[in-house]
Amino acid sequence: MTTAYSLTSALQSHIAQTIVARGGWIGFDEFMALALYTPGLGYYANDSAKFGPLPGSGSDASAGGGSDFVTAPEMTPLFGRTLAAQVAQALQLTQTSEIWEFGAGSGALALQVLETLEAQGLPLPRYSIVDLSGSLRLRQQATLEKYAASVRWVGELPPSMQGVVIGNEVLDAMPVKLLSRVRGVWHERGVVLSSARDEQPVCLVWNERATALRPPCQIEGEHDFLTEVHEQGHSFIRTLADKLQSGAIFLIDYGFPEHEYYHAQRHMGTVMCHRNHQSDADPLSYVGLKDITAHVDFTGVALAAQEAGLGVLGYCTQARFLINCGLVGLLENASLGERVHAQRLIMEHEMGELFKVIGLCKGEPWDAIGFSHGDRTHTL
Repeated sequence: MTTAYSLTSALQSHIAQTIVARGGWIGFDEFMALALYTPGLGYYANDSAKFGPLPGSGSDASAGGGSDFVTAPEMTPLFGRTLAAQVAQALQLTQTSEIWEFGAGSGALALQVLETLEAQGLPLPRYSIVDLSGSLRLRQQATLEKYAASVRWVGELPPSMQGVVIGNEVLDAMPVKLLSRVRGVWHERGVVLSSARDEQPVCLVWNERATALRPPCQIEGEHDFLTEVHEQGHSFIRTLADKLQSGAIFLIDYGFPEHEYYHAQRHMGTVMCHRNHQSDADPLSYVGLKDITAHVDFTGVALAAQEAGLGVLGYCTQARFLINCGLVGLLENASLGERVHAQRLIMEHEMGELFKVIGLCKGEPWDAIGFSHGDRTHTL
């Protein structure tokens, strides 16, 4: 297929060597893992700026200079303050005393949650940040300096764990397989090296192979169709289920239930890249210099959880979850600027509808406040 990009960087050379070692072809999931997580080189493992507001978007915009995207905790501290209400309830009802955060980014969410719990006079839990690359640890340590006694960083999960797990925009960054239906035949899309010719450098190009893999549901129609399957995301859920002895899990991300995710109209897939607050759909360009994501199939998450022994506490839009957890009350005492940013979290055409929250638990399900109204579990 089509556009080719010169292999000039150390990361691209590493990917090229991997392709050769694999016999000349790697699946997109392996390419995505290499592009994002190769130690010292991948997007999430290098020292480039990633998280922060749009330049000029507020008084602290300078802190986000050179960033690629903004997540909810960087947008407004009201996000973490609201989520803290659900975390506090979960800690109490599960009788646990530890928070585990995946994808802690700048550390902003951890700071907001800990500050809120402290302000409410609650005992501070141990806060464990699971960081596979370590590239953001210095920034997180600076952000969380006042809570140094409560926060720790771990590179891998222990054999067993207890507590409340939170992950904001974690599942979307997990590598996915790409499936392409072309003239009725399913293929897995992968990456190969182009042939060098006319003194042109070797480049990354797409290549498809026939496969027995299929999406989890029937795709209506006969038209060509590109989509993703989320094997690594489901494996992550199963790992949590295996290790979590008691507690709860709250995952926040953009995505859909299965019937929407694999709808015939979504025929171009959901893979998207982010760089300098701009989006594109070409992961083979600027490898290691931009984020690569895919939307989440929340039905698949729920099924993987249930099959692994977890209960589903609820599933709803981010807007409904935050309102249930008390965002409206916090807005009453917020500044005008805080209100403007918080509106983006709940407005339908911003993050309010596209972003969803799913809650899982080990043991008997209980009434989580975040899903007290507007629960959409029945749509999964």
